[in-house]
Amino acid sequence: MKFLLLMYNAEDAFSDDDLKVEQRNAVALCNEIHAKGQFVSGTPLYPVETAKSLRVRDGLRVVSDGPFAETKEQLGGYVLVDVDTIEEAIDIASRFPSAKVGTVEVRAIEEI
Repeated sequence: MKFLLLMYNAEDAFSDDDLKVEQRNAVALCNEIHAKGQFVSGTPLYPVETAKSLRVRDGLRVVSDGPFAETKEQLGGYVLVDVDTIEEAIDIASRFPSAKVGTVEVRAIEEI
C-alpha cells in the first residue's frame, strides 16, 4: 500500500548548517528505504514565497501568491512510500527531520 508522507515545518526551523546535516540525513533515509523497495518518490519543495494558489470560480481563474493556508508550518516536501501497513509508514515518517521540528502527515494513497 502506498502512503504519502507530507513534511511540514517552519522554513526557518533549522539553521543553515543544521539544514545541510538534516538534508543529508533525509537523503540517507530515502536511500535506505529505496534499498528495501519501499521508496517510490520524494523531493523537497522550493520556499513558500515561490508558491502560487489557484482557484476557479464561475469559470474565472484567480491566482494568488503564496500557499493557500496561512500557517507557521509550511509544506516543505514529500516522500511516497510503498509499505504493508500504516504503522510501517509512521515508523519511516518518524525518522525524517520534519518529525523533530514540525509535523509529518501520513496519508494513504487511493489508487484508482
